[in-house]
Amino acid sequence: MNHHGIWTGILICLFLRQPGYSQTIDIQARPVQHEPSRRIDALQYTVRLTFDLDKREFHGSNTVTMISLRDGLGSIPLNAVDLTVEKITGAGDRNLAFSYRDDTLRIVLPHPATFGDTLRMTIWYHGSYPAKGLYFDDSTSRHPRVVTTDSWPDEARCWFPCYDYPHDKAVQEMIITVPDTLKVLSNGALIGVRADGEAGTATWHYFQRHPHSTYLSMLAIGPYTVIADSLGPLPISYWVYPGDAENAKRIFKDTPNMIAFFNRIYNYPYPWDKYDQVVSPRQGGGAEATSATILGEGVIYDRRAEQDFSWERIIAHEIAHQWWGDLITLRSWEHTWMNEGFGTYSDYLYTRFARGDDEGAMDLLGKKNQYLNEAHTRYMRPIVCTRYNKPQDNFDSHTYPKAAAVLHMLRFVLGDKPFFETLSRFLHRHAFMAVDTHDFMSAVKNVTGRNLDWFFEQWIYKPGHPVLDISYAYDPGNGLIALKVRQVQDTSLGIPVYRMPVRIGVVTARGKEVHDIWLSKAEEIFTLPAADAPLLVRFDEGNYLLKEWTFRKSMQELIYQLQHDDVIGRQWAVARLGECTADRTAIKALSRAAQQDPFWAVRKQAAESLGTIASRETVSLFRRLAADPSSQVRASALTLLGATGRRDLVPFLKSRFQSDDSYRAQAAALRAIGACGGEADMPFLEQAASLASYRDIVNIAAEAAIKQISGN
Repeated sequence: MNHHGIWTGILICLFLRQPGYSQTIDIQARPVQHEPSRRIDALQYTVRLTFDLDKREFHGSNTVTMISLRDGLGSIPLNAVDLTVEKITGAGDRNLAFSYRDDTLRIVLPHPATFGDTLRMTIWYHGSYPAKGLYFDDSTSRHPRVVTTDSWPDEARCWFPCYDYPHDKAVQEMIITVPDTLKVLSNGALIGVRADGEAGTATWHYFQRHPHSTYLSMLAIGPYTVIADSLGPLPISYWVYPGDAENAKRIFKDTPNMIAFFNRIYNYPYPWDKYDQVVSPRQGGGAEATSATILGEGVIYDRRAEQDFSWERIIAHEIAHQWWGDLITLRSWEHTWMNEGFGTYSDYLYTRFARGDDEGAMDLLGKKNQYLNEAHTRYMRPIVCTRYNKPQDNFDSHTYPKAAAVLHMLRFVLGDKPFFETLSRFLHRHAFMAVDTHDFMSAVKNVTGRNLDWFFEQWIYKPGHPVLDISYAYDPGNGLIALKVRQVQDTSLGIPVYRMPVRIGVVTARGKEVHDIWLSKAEEIFTLPAADAPLLVRFDEGNYLLKEWTFRKSMQELIYQLQHDDVIGRQWAVARLGECTADRTAIKALSRAAQQDPFWAVRKQAAESLGTIASRETVSLFRRLAADPSSQVRASALTLLGATGRRDLVPFLKSRFQSDDSYRAQAAALRAIGACGGEADMPFLEQAASLASYRDIVNIAAEAAIKQISGN
């Protein structure tokens, strides 16, 4: 109901801030890229390689089976980088002519092929420690000598000649010979291991029977400890360095539950023959491959580190790729969100399932803020963006968290049952195929009967997000709220005026009512019934919309919201009250929230909002919060104490360092000592610097404190 009658101002301690954007990257300066045409459809790669880890070399062959997609096809181009091609043989072991330049291996056919002809040829080649794609790593104090791959996005060509673009999928066979003291992991089912006692080698034979894209090919070679697990008949294994098995069992124990969860919500059973997770020194986080995930060695941590550095979300994200990215795969690199947006939304879904609604809500808010930070500091672009120099350019906070937030909004628009039914049918319809955004748009229409092209146009094919200025006035005589919503985003940047449903929660002494409205104009006023004066008007009840917003509210309403709203609303109220710390009422409300709110993130933000106030009262509060059940809150409290610079706090900070079981909180205590202490505290810091901790966080903090005190 639009109404342009009543309008009055509300006394607030906030003001509307026009967003500032620092676009440091000009997307329009990048070249336009298109999905390439191809001459062949690869059906199978059979790769036979022997590895010499001492010399960092490998040699062998790749037999490629393919179908011609052209009449009169005279030559076949394959991708190959830094490989030495010895010969190429075709039918009857006949040598084929070839040329190899500019990373393209062009094979001349003895006779032109016609459309649909099946062709087979074997490329004999060798290589040595390429710069990309396949890595030989010598042993260190952290890991043994290993060989691992990272074929993403176009580096499979660095270790076997292939047609290396994601829209082509092929069956894969890996037959890998290594010293018999080592183990080998690759895609698909392990067919067998054949030992050669005389040569001291073992040949591992894997077969990936379902087609997949080349960038999903992987190898891992090393003296791994393999921990066996399962989900019913599905074999699951964890490949870790010797000595890491006990920690790995704890860290990976929920893997079967994660797979079962995705089986259920996507209503598509896990599609591969096995699932492995293998540790590599070459990964920071994780890299998916079909039937396997390559994880950075940071995934292994002791029990103490778990409260601060859990990899649960990353593990869930990579498992989700077995459906989103591996079962269905982006057709070309501008559609990266079909892999990563769905993977990121999947890890949110698992977080909410495993850790509860509040943790899930905070995870989704963190994803939204990650995108908003990129929008402010780097650029805004459409999620589907054809302007890029290399595929990696599109793997950013638009592809991952923004796309996840867009999927959450799509779920809101469609409803839970139609949304998840769409995902399931989409997977079934396009299994083992390459897809693009239009395929998914068609799935929405076919499953739900709804044409949501308008939704995809504004959220996927255009840049930006809504920036909202919201306020309201209450008319007690008519029992009406006039809610004014202005979309103030800069449309000159190509950002649209958004059309979106929004829920408005109205809380009065009689209870809560939720009203549905639709945004569609740059400025609108909606009238909502309220028999009594509202205690709280909640814009975007349920927190579905990706937005920046300012909502003018009274101090009284903000305090009520802080005490009664959901976790996202409470945190938003904390942020607004944090701008009013000259007001004793706001300070009192924030202090209460910092100590009493049931969720750690609200307590943490409330404490940090009080950090600008240097008083005996806040120092006493921060000392109490240094014993909070959450290590995140404790670390913030210790940091805030350090910011006071008070020398008399050093004994307390040392005590907290010695008694806390969180590496993060210990590190915060050490940095605080550096801010408050002096030369007499150097021996304490030097001793702390010698202690082992995950990612050396304690050592790094101690060294920083020493430098601060010494003035270096």
